[in-house]
Amino acid sequence: MSFLDHLEVLRWHLVRITIAILITGIGVFIAKDFFIDTVLFGPRRPDFETYKLFCNVSLSLGLEGIFCFTEAPFELLNTKMAGQFTTHILVSFLGGIVISFPYAVFEFWRFISPGLSKTEKKSSRGIVFSASILFFLGVAFGYYLIAPLSVQFLGSYTISDEIVNRIDLTSFIKTITSVTLSSGILFELPVIVFFLSRAGILTPAWMKAYRRHAIVVVLILSAIITPPDILSQILVSIPVILLYELSIGISRRQETRRLKKEMAL
Repeated sequence: MSFLDHLEVLRWHLVRITIAILITGIGVFIAKDFFIDTVLFGPRRPDFETYKLFCNVSLSLGLEGIFCFTEAPFELLNTKMAGQFTTHILVSFLGGIVISFPYAVFEFWRFISPGLSKTEKKSSRGIVFSASILFFLGVAFGYYLIAPLSVQFLGSYTISDEIVNRIDLTSFIKTITSVTLSSGILFELPVIVFFLSRAGILTPAWMKAYRRHAIVVVLILSAIITPPDILSQILVSIPVILLYELSIGISRRQETRRLKKEMAL
């Protein structure tokens, strides 16, 4: 196939992905009571599962319930005429992206797989499942751990008792979605390393040599997607660093297979 033919095939894959996002987005739009009141506003409520866990742990450690919350630390405020409607559209679109992620990976895999040999297809079996699981693990990690910490830290932070926190709706939505989606993307590191190592672009020796640099990058990314407190940055950094070490093993395995294939030729 020519380059333009490849672009035409890719275009139809992107069209199907877009249709899937629109369909799931419509479903999220219709079920707004669940996705907005229950899911999106969940980290704002004192009875959120994460807060219950933190409260029980603090009580068991004799910390007098230091992590127990009895009320929301702020009020949500809409200041724009079309603010709630645009928020509804934004949440539906982002929800469509998250729910449709496995299908999007599947479509990209369908585009790539015809150019692979039978051996490469066999060794890459399960890549759609693995990428989807890692993404949803990252989203869950961001939603249940980082997002609640962000909400409590930023929402309750005050510089004076005379100031009442009334958070803009758009600001709250961006905080929750950026944290959860960023975590989901960060958890895709092993999949990215798999393909780069398969292509010979990345090697385990290079990843080991630049391990310290990678840790610095991880800390910077953690500082960007989390509130400015050390605990949240550490909580984000630990799983990403562990995934980096796992990725070194993945890269080593792919390099060994690639070298054996080259020797056989």
